[in-house]
Amino acid sequence: MTTKKILRAAFLAAMMAVLCGCAEKKPVLHIYTWSDYIKPELVQQFEQENQCKVVVDTYASNEEMYAKLKAGATGYDLLFPSSYMAKIMNDQGMLQKLDLGLIPNRRNIDPAYMKLAFDKEMDHSVPYTVTITCLGYLGSKVPDFKPTWGMLDREDLKGRMTMLNDHREVIGVALKYLGYSLNTIDDKELAEARDVVLRWKKNLAKFENEQYKTGLASGEFLLTHGYSGDLMLVQSENEDIQIAVPEEGSQINFDDMVIPVGAPQPELAHKMINFILAPQSAAELTEFIYFLCPNLPSYELLSEEIRQDPILFPPAEIVAKLETLADLGENNVKYTKIWDEIKGGE
Repeated sequence: MTTKKILRAAFLAAMMAVLCGCAEKKPVLHIYTWSDYIKPELVQQFEQENQCKVVVDTYASNEEMYAKLKAGATGYDLLFPSSYMAKIMNDQGMLQKLDLGLIPNRRNIDPAYMKLAFDKEMDHSVPYTVTITCLGYLGSKVPDFKPTWGMLDREDLKGRMTMLNDHREVIGVALKYLGYSLNTIDDKELAEARDVVLRWKKNLAKFENEQYKTGLASGEFLLTHGYSGDLMLVQSENEDIQIAVPEEGSQINFDDMVIPVGAPQPELAHKMINFILAPQSAAELTEFIYFLCPNLPSYELLSEEIRQDPILFPPAEIVAKLETLADLGENNVKYTKIWDEIKGGE
């Protein structure tokens, strides 16, 4: 073969490789979610089944995610905001209406939890997980524990307790303790709740959202106000950690799956939602992230230990006392005003 023919053959081979590479280029699903919030093996399975690539970016708070999108960030196909944020985003025209025909597995969602959801028709959001705000404590260090928010009055635990650095969560706890709704806009009830929190504040080490987990596991803190999934995660590191949902009731929070307006791969995003709602996927997620995926047929696939856990599966009388945080619109300012008074008060 002449040198010219060899070069021509090499050129044609290179062009074929480029063309084949273009033909095999896979679609990319861009997900924006919380850290460690989806099992990597399930992502790999979805990629193989759908001949695609999944890219996962993470955020630390709903507000961070919302601010990034409002600032002009684009290219995301699937988001996992908490329900209150999903409502805000939908009200502002930021979310697509879901094509429920592409999500047949929606029938698997536990109807008991759909009763508590904001978007009961799944018009623009589908539940991913639920978490309950709880008390976590060291069983050997907290004598005579009782499942009540009144534990925050315990002066013998002074300086060894924490509450979340979140105004709706903290004020909401005090409202539930007093027998009120955590979404009240009644000024008298809110003033009573402020006074309760100011009393509790004298016993707290601090208000904070991250260190309470490791602090409880290490014994720095003896009792903390936190999220069930976080507390269950550190419970696996320290068997002395106990978790309780107070008898007065608490907050239940949903994280939802939503598709933003302008998503490059909306059909693939629908496929991922449907994949996550398959019973096997939901069961694997519950056992991986310690947050319950409210997927009814998945429950029988869970380990006996998980199925018997009273935090992941609270009794009916506790569920009846749970509430979701609502967006209060212009009345949100009442809570921020009280929070300022709590932070600045003695």
